[in-house]
Amino acid sequence: MDQLERTVGLVRGLLEPELLGTYLHGSAVLGGLNPASDLDVLVVTRKTMEERTRRALLEGLLEISGVTAGIRPVELTVVVQSEVRPWRFPPIGDFLYGEWLRDDVRVSEPPQPGPMPDLALVLTMTLAGDHPLTGPPPAQLVGPVPPADLVRASVAGVPELLHDLADDTRNVVLTLARVWTTLATGEIRPKDAAADWALAHLPPEHRPVLEHARDLYRHCRYEDEVWSHDLMRRVGPHVDEVLAHIDGLRRRAGPARWAVTAGHPSAPASDAPPRRRVRSRRRP
Repeated sequence: MDQLERTVGLVRGLLEPELLGTYLHGSAVLGGLNPASDLDVLVVTRKTMEERTRRALLEGLLEISGVTAGIRPVELTVVVQSEVRPWRFPPIGDFLYGEWLRDDVRVSEPPQPGPMPDLALVLTMTLAGDHPLTGPPPAQLVGPVPPADLVRASVAGVPELLHDLADDTRNVVLTLARVWTTLATGEIRPKDAAADWALAHLPPEHRPVLEHARDLYRHCRYEDEVWSHDLMRRVGPHVDEVLAHIDGLRRRAGPARWAVTAGHPSAPASDAPPRRRVRSRRRP
């Protein structure tokens, strides 16, 4: 039994009869799995989980998900239907697990309900992918996200992205490119496809960082990721250029919520070896 089958079996065993549908979304549906891609799963239920069910779901995911050879990270989002239909922003998620949360949830309580702006992106990708694992087509359970809220969700995570730039360079660079692409085109594209769009709109001097991040995404696991000194020195200026484009699009709807500044703390000391990167945070 593969990871996806085990995940679906875990969800059905714990959440039925309140389970309405289980859906694969993200790279597996829209662009194809790459070496470091997650298995992204959305679950829609009738009501919030009881605490013992929440804890059992977490324990099962800790066993199924991973980042070792042959094991992919599983990112599982649970939403109660009435929290997203009718739609309002920010939506409330009932449960979220991803590998970046593993260490925290092991020493704290299981993931709890709370505001989850990213759900706007998750629901949009789920509707576009239309890949039920259980239940009816997703459009029968959730409605489309208004374009204005898709923009709000896209930019809401920018400050956190900038905070994680030094430790999660590949994903931050790719996610910023996807934010820019989404704001400019109204589409949520796979990360490498968004990078292709952004590369076509970047000046030549700002392309190498994104080209490297895209190629790592397509061909390299996180533990094998390496950034040269030269590329690391270019990361800050590249990010400032992309932020300037995002900022310009964002200003059409209101004041920007972050500062566009140079000198991000992402360049290693000149005598340090090339740096390896390990993913630490969620990147929708």
